[in-house]
Amino acid sequence: MTMNNITVKKDEFLGESYTKICHKSGLDVYVFPKKLTTTFALFATKYGSIDNKFKVKGSEETIEVPNGIAHFLEHKLFDNEDGTDTFSRYAETGANANAFTSFDKTAYLFSCTENFEESLEILLDFVTKPYFTEKSVQKEQGIIGQEIKMGEDNPARCLFFNLLSAMYESHPVQISIAGTVDSIAKIDAELLYKCYNTFYNLHNMVLCVCGDVDCDTVISVCDRVLKQAEECDIKRVFDDEPNCVQKKRISAKMQIAKPLFEIGVKDNNIPKEPFERLKKATGMAVLNEMMFSKSSKIFNDLYNEGLITSNFDYGYSISESFAFLELSGEADDPETVYGRIKTYIEDQQKAGLDRKEFERAKKVVYADFIKIFDNTEEIAYELMSYLFEDCDLFDYARAVRVLGFDDVSKLLGEMFDDSFFAMSTVFPV
Repeated sequence: MTMNNITVKKDEFLGESYTKICHKSGLDVYVFPKKLTTTFALFATKYGSIDNKFKVKGSEETIEVPNGIAHFLEHKLFDNEDGTDTFSRYAETGANANAFTSFDKTAYLFSCTENFEESLEILLDFVTKPYFTEKSVQKEQGIIGQEIKMGEDNPARCLFFNLLSAMYESHPVQISIAGTVDSIAKIDAELLYKCYNTFYNLHNMVLCVCGDVDCDTVISVCDRVLKQAEECDIKRVFDDEPNCVQKKRISAKMQIAKPLFEIGVKDNNIPKEPFERLKKATGMAVLNEMMFSKSSKIFNDLYNEGLITSNFDYGYSISESFAFLELSGEADDPETVYGRIKTYIEDQQKAGLDRKEFERAKKVVYADFIKIFDNTEEIAYELMSYLFEDCDLFDYARAVRVLGFDDVSKLLGEMFDDSFFAMSTVFPV
């Protein structure tokens, strides 16, 4: 009989540790003990909206499925064959449940202060027992269709996905996670089962639990609910993507009080080695803190001149197949703001970065990371995210510690070629 393999991972710098259980079913289970009031569990698969072309073990055929099917599948998994409602089951245990689909992952989760074992059993049970019928699929098409139309009226969503469609020509990151009304109309029960059987293999999933729980309880529930899964081999297929952005500008008009802008910088230099990707993510976090935070020169200059409001934000996303920087905010004259930011970046490239400012920003990024260890939900989510990038939660702290001034200076020199820039705007009607 296959046994569970259990190891403990510790970080002496952080003073934190967790247990990894390679469960006999094929699922990797992570238990992060925390003496906090709320316990959080997250059962996730490495499957998101961008996974619309793939090959499976033993076949060279490329399977192409409709856009939005990962999100659609997330909705349908809450259906049970006996007609019971999953949320009603959770209500009996007092747990607060939810789920989400992103570009590259789908997760089912709950938080609770009591009845953890019963709630965990519900989570593992409904996610591993799909039930789809043509009638229920057609009903869901109407529900999600309304959700898509409501999303089209959301200015922030419009701003963001317009930017992605300007930056990317063929990569599916440009497509709305929920798909379109037309694309979800092509989904049927057979396709849902095909995607489920491909991506909801326990070898492609993780269970992350954080809170005042013990490993024996978690293992006991897994032993009761999970069946052994066959090894899986999934190959994601992406069309070739040009380095330059597809278009420099994209704009829309909506019912808003003040114009919105979002500047994107497409990053084509994605390291293949997972830790190097993580190191780049930490480097961009430090560079962004130096360049664009509330303490930066550009923010204070633009804000004091009344060109932007305090709602200025920035972020950097990186995965195995896409990466980009985004800067967003409100401005009466987005083009002037765009020009000022471009000039500011060019000036910084010529002058070089300040070493003292680098050390300050590095401490800020490290401190922000440390804060997650006070929250069971953030721990579980971050742990899952790093695992799906073939890294480890503690690797982020290590990446920040080894990050050097020259690493960040190199990013400043490489990231901001003019051909990588695009801007999305939304103006009042």
